[in-house]
Amino acid sequence: MAAHPVAIVVVAGGPGARLGADLPKALVELGGKPILLHCLTAIDAATTSDSGRHGPVEVVVVAPASHTREVGELVGRRSWRWPARVVAGGEERQDSVRAGLRTCPEAATVVIHDTARPFLPARVLRDVLEATTNCGAAIAALPAIDTVKLVDGNRRIESTPPRDRVWLAQTPQAFRRELLVSAHRAAPSNTATDDAALVEAYGQPVQVVEGDPILRKITTKDDLRWAEWLLDSGQWPR
Repeated sequence: MAAHPVAIVVVAGGPGARLGADLPKALVELGGKPILLHCLTAIDAATTSDSGRHGPVEVVVVAPASHTREVGELVGRRSWRWPARVVAGGEERQDSVRAGLRTCPEAATVVIHDTARPFLPARVLRDVLEATTNCGAAIAALPAIDTVKLVDGNRRIESTPPRDRVWLAQTPQAFRRELLVSAHRAAPSNTATDDAALVEAYGQPVQVVEGDPILRKITTKDDLRWAEWLLDSGQWPR
């Protein structure tokens, strides 16, 4: 595959247990189509906007090792505006991201996006890529609207951080590839819940750009019902 300046690594390995499904979350149906197909369709639309000024894009879907064939068939159903490939992920999220990184060694910038956030506005992708061009690492996030409490193991409040400094991380998250690879290599364990945490621990600043409530992560049945409502109400695509 020819080199592309931007690689979008779509992490699709999450289980569907909390959705009551016996198959990976990416293959759970939403509005009559697998969640992964909604996600790829959104990426297809977003990369035709002015986010395309960052150069040609390639997409890597990191699938559960047990379902690479099914995911490969799903990705192959359509002709996308970018080349796509499917690779097997690992046991932990970090293992899966590393598998995706290995498939795009010549990309200058890597975007990590969760399949569980299937509605990706073009504006968010554009802003994250722009911020990454300027500072090397950026994520989408939303400012907290509730007061946040830090608690101990007994659920006793330890502190209340200022709400105006609390942001809730989303994906997409974008990084200079060499920076993200180095941060993964330096990570002492596989316990990080997102890639920005690894880059932070590596000592590099990460810029936050405002995300979008529509990037809500589908984790529970309530989230799936919300996504169904969004589709039925005609509020996506927008």
